[in-house]
Amino acid sequence: MWRFDYPWAFLLLPLAWAAYRWLRPYQEARSALRVPFFAAMSHALGKRPDSSGGVSAGWQLPLNLLVFALVVAACARPVLVEQPIRHEQPTRDLMLAIDISQSMLANDYTTADGQRSDRLTAVKAVVREFVTRRKDDRIGLILFGTGAYPQAPLTLDHASLQLLLDEAGVGMAGPNTALGDAIGLTIKVLEQAKEQEKVLILLTDGNDTGSAITPEHAARLAHDHGIVVHTIGIGDPQATGEDKVDLQTLEMIARTTGGRFFRADDRNSLQAVYDTLDRLTPHKVTTLSHQPRRDLFYWPLGSALLLLLAAQALAGMGARRARVTEG
Repeated sequence: MWRFDYPWAFLLLPLAWAAYRWLRPYQEARSALRVPFFAAMSHALGKRPDSSGGVSAGWQLPLNLLVFALVVAACARPVLVEQPIRHEQPTRDLMLAIDISQSMLANDYTTADGQRSDRLTAVKAVVREFVTRRKDDRIGLILFGTGAYPQAPLTLDHASLQLLLDEAGVGMAGPNTALGDAIGLTIKVLEQAKEQEKVLILLTDGNDTGSAITPEHAARLAHDHGIVVHTIGIGDPQATGEDKVDLQTLEMIARTTGGRFFRADDRNSLQAVYDTLDRLTPHKVTTLSHQPRRDLFYWPLGSALLLLLAAQALAGMGARRARVTEG
């Protein structure tokens, strides 16, 4: 659609009528010689007095009014407003912290076809589906074992994120479980984030065996930085030794940060956990709209100029024909 940015400029249109109504006509004073026998002399020469061969006076008034109206229309600044361009910006930063310690090799998960699977393989499959559904969130990935390492920064490029997830293997970060360090690294990564909502989804067996910072202290720091931690305890609670699942620690972390604790004993329950997280952290985006504008003032202004040039050309042609006729 098109519109005028300054429609009040059309209030100037009556000025043309006011000028025509009250201003005196322009008259140019010239020296002249009065000849009392001018008519007889013209008749003897065979010449007839005539007015200027320019544009007829009857056309000058509507032409001037039209040119003035076009100039006023150009001053009103006509613009073409195109269809809005919408851009959706995520309002939440979501971090995934996945345990790849030695205990994630435990074969205590059941796949959809009833086969036994290790914990990390089951986690990868479900996380992949979860990331696919979260197209409007910036998601980052942290892998932790003996140490915690940022595998992918916060990004909307979920395809690259999933490739990095697929390449993760047990033991890449060491055999132990640095649960507290993973939370501490998340705090550091999200510290510079501008989004108000910051969420960490922590997948681990919860058996901290190698953190420089205790999970309790890390949970309090996360709460102070406004980070909500949802914890998912994976594995068989009856497991012992290095494969032990420490559900009490995970419950404490979630309670301290205002998150939720989930227990995932098999792949089906893990899938249900992510379905619940989808409801707890629904998609939220800020829609930014911009309407491109194109100036059109040059159309009425150019039309006025062309009319004036055409009038001048016609006036010149009329004067030339008059001279040819006299000759």
